[in-house]
Parts: sequence; structure tokens; C-alpha cells
Amino acid sequence: MSENLARHFLIRDDVVFLNHGSFGACPRAVFETYQNWQLELERQPVAFLDPARGYNERMRAGRAALARELRTDPDNVVGVTNATAGLNIVARSLDLRPGDEILTTDHEYSAIEKTWAYVARRTGARVVTARVPMPLATEAQFAEAVMADLTDRTRVLFLSHITSPTALVFPIERLVAEARRRGIFSVIDGAHTPGHIPLDLDALGPDFYAGNCHKWLMAPKGSAFLYARPEMQVLLDPLVISHGWTAESKSPGAKGAFGNSPFIDELEVQGTRDPAAWLSVPAAIAFRKEHNWDAVAAYCSSLAQETAQRLAAKTGLPALSTPQFCAPQMVAMPIPACDPLELQRNLMARYNIEIPVYRWQDRTIVRLSAQGYNSRVQMDCLIEALSALLTL
Repeated sequence: MSENLARHFLIRDDVVFLNHGSFGACPRAVFETYQNWQLELERQPVAFLDPARGYNERMRAGRAALARELRTDPDNVVGVTNATAGLNIVARSLDLRPGDEILTTDHEYSAIEKTWAYVARRTGARVVTARVPMPLATEAQFAEAVMADLTDRTRVLFLSHITSPTALVFPIERLVAEARRRGIFSVIDGAHTPGHIPLDLDALGPDFYAGNCHKWLMAPKGSAFLYARPEMQVLLDPLVISHGWTAESKSPGAKGAFGNSPFIDELEVQGTRDPAAWLSVPAAIAFRKEHNWDAVAAYCSSLAQETAQRLAAKTGLPALSTPQFCAPQMVAMPIPACDPLELQRNLMARYNIEIPVYRWQDRTIVRLSAQGYNSRVQMDCLIEALSALLTL
């Protein structure tokens, strides 16, 4: 990377921000596009939000730009506020019965663990949690651990593509294909995936996939997507019934209320909303191309991995996986047992370092994100702070 890109972001100068993975950070130029959309909305809100007066076309343009990045058709993706909302649409739409099993892993995001627990309580289904052996070293090790818990009662396979607590890239391709072969719904949490690793949804072939645009794609907060294979879209019900719904939505070949598919219209047209974050996704994609983001991401990956190795040399604790399965720009770094909230508070109070610290199973973890606005000097600061606070 030829230059540090901090000047292009709105992150405060007095904060060492190493937590891009939680909520992302939006480039200044993209944020200005976002504000311009909001201004246009406020200047003539009736016209802006009327599907017959340009709203349809604006929303479709956002879907088209994102679909090119995701390698799928624009009619297979729809904008939602965040990945959790998209996954809730799927989880609460599937017709699960008592005794059905939802197979997942012990690396999932806590909000979605609660989603499936809620669905299980309502339907009588059961959540089965496969334990992934650590450290993760091979694709076969992962696939075999999950498939060992597949049964004739498994109705849903739910996996993260990039895990939140452990920052691992799960090799999900074989499992998605196996689920399709067995007639099991595959539901993928891709919250950290768009803009982080290449994604080809048509080639991967999940039934449902939700991802955030506000994290590694760097669009404004409130921009995310839900993907559904065409033959699966009819199974989905909106969480909010509004103007986009029609009584014929489940009929073969049905159109939505505004001329798109029911999948698009039911989820896009839900009363008053501010679509500015979604409409700014093309600007985020353009920003990445303008700044040669492949080179930026490669630099950030080396920065993150180098920092993790430096810390491991001090703690003597093993990594959670081989480099092959570590998220490129995000790494979960084991540290000696301590009070995670106390350490997180001290990192912020004494060193102005914003970074998550938490317990996961029997490990204490610091999760580092490296983005184009970060520098090696900031990584030095983190290592020095952790060394002091943990007496390494």
C-alpha cells in the first residue's frame, strides 16, 4: 500500500481504532454521498419514496451494483438494515416442526444464536451445536466435525462464513453442497464477508445468505443484504407486512405490489424508511476500486498477521487456526486469562485503543481488525499496551 488512507476516513485522530470488524468505518466521500441522498429525501420525501416516481429505479441500481460484486443476479438480493435482520427473516419463515434439528457450530454470533433459540422455542425444533476442533488446520477437519452431527432430522444447516468470535474463514463449500444433496436448508451468516474475501454466491449455492455492507465494504450503517436462491424466495415472509405485500405473493409467477418479485417488493417497500445507506453502496464499491483495494487489503492482512505473531511470541499461546483459515484483515488473538472488560476499559482509558476483548469458551481473546486507516505504529502501540497491562 503506497499511502495510509486515514485522511479519507472520519475516525477521530486521538483514537487508535482497531475495531473495524464491529461496525466498520465509512470513508468520507461515501459518507458525503450518504448525506446527499438524505438531503434529496428531505427535499421531496413523497416523490423520493414513491415506487412509481423513481424509488424502484434507485433501489434497483443499488441491487445491481452489489450483485456484480456478489456474482449473482440483482433479483436474488434485497436490501435490509443488517445481517441479523436478514437472517431473522429466514429463520422465522422456515416451516420447522417439533423434532426438526437446526445444525450449527460453536463459533456463531451470539445474536443469531438467540434467534435460533427463539425459533426453536416457538416451533419445537432443536438446535444442535457441532464442536469445531481447534486449532482449525484442514478443510476436512471442519467438514467432518459438522457432518458428524447431520441426521435424518436435520432441516437447517446454519454456518458463519467468517466467524465473529474467532475471526476464522470457514471452508463451507462442501457442507453447502452436502446440504443441497440431502434437501437441507443452508443458511449462511456472511456478516463479515462482503468486501473482506471474494464472494461468488451463484457458485457457492447456499439457499440463503445474509451479509453486511457497512463492515468491510465500508458503506454507511444500515446497509446490508439478504440473498435467496430463486426457487427459495417464495418461502420467505417479511417481518413487517406493508405496502409491498400482496395476497397472491405465494402463487407461481406472482408479481409484487410494485412490479418486482414478491421477494423484492415485500422486503423493500415497508412504509417510511430512509434508504440512503443502501443507495450509497455503489459509492462504497467505487471508492474501493479508486483506491486499489486489493493492494490495501493485502497490506492490512500482513499487518494483522504480523501483529498476531508478535503477540503470540510474547504470550506463548497458540493461534486458533493455521493462516489458511484466518480472516485476512481480522484476527482473534488469544491472551492470558484476565478480566476482559477491565482490560478493554484500560486499553481505552490509558492508551486510547478501541478494540474488543472477550471470553470465548475457555479462552480470553483480543480481536484485531486492520483497515486502510491503520498503521504499523498503531500496531506497536497495541503490543506495548498489552505487554504492560498483562505484564508479558
